[in-house]
Amino acid sequence: MSNFLENQNWRYATKQFDASKKISDADFNTLKEAVRLSASSYGLQPYKVIIVENAELREKLKAAAWGQTQITDASHLFIFANDLNLDTVSVDKYIENISKTRGVPVDALGGFSDMMKGVVTNLSAEAKHIWTAKQTYLALGNLLNAAAELKIDATPMEGFNAASFNEILGLDKLGLNASVIATVGYRHDEDKSQHLKKVRKSSEELFITL
Repeated sequence: MSNFLENQNWRYATKQFDASKKISDADFNTLKEAVRLSASSYGLQPYKVIIVENAELREKLKAAAWGQTQITDASHLFIFANDLNLDTVSVDKYIENISKTRGVPVDALGGFSDMMKGVVTNLSAEAKHIWTAKQTYLALGNLLNAAAELKIDATPMEGFNAASFNEILGLDKLGLNASVIATVGYRHDEDKSQHLKKVRKSSEELFITL
């Protein structure tokens, strides 16, 4: 645990990436697996994760993110897109996955299936959007923690025009919405932010024990 906390103190939201440094395939696969294994409500994972490597696309996305250089200079760009059309079919697919993975008959999962379908069908479009978007932040957290463990820099970003991202990537046609993004790679030697002390609330300010 001490190493985990040390790595959390080491990480920061990198402002300037070294465009010449790329993440190894092994580390990249570890980051993807960390995202895949993330917790989500019911385990539904109501989102897709788009990894943009195409330089031309990233230039367009940078323009839709107010010119922030992390978009193009980082080794990889992760876009977490929440599912706007989560429905009973999505639940059925998840139930089939559980059945296959755990060797449990689909019929034995009927109660769990009905409960999830009840939740999904009773959500308004707005509520569903909010709920599925929240799930992307759980996956984002796993990415940030895994990156820190590998001493890979990462920057979570909300400073982008989601509508423009959706249009550029065609996400709206897929029933997806760019919820939050993260750039990962290696800090530039000239990024002054890396030398700043981390500022957080004290334990006394942050935690309330009842």
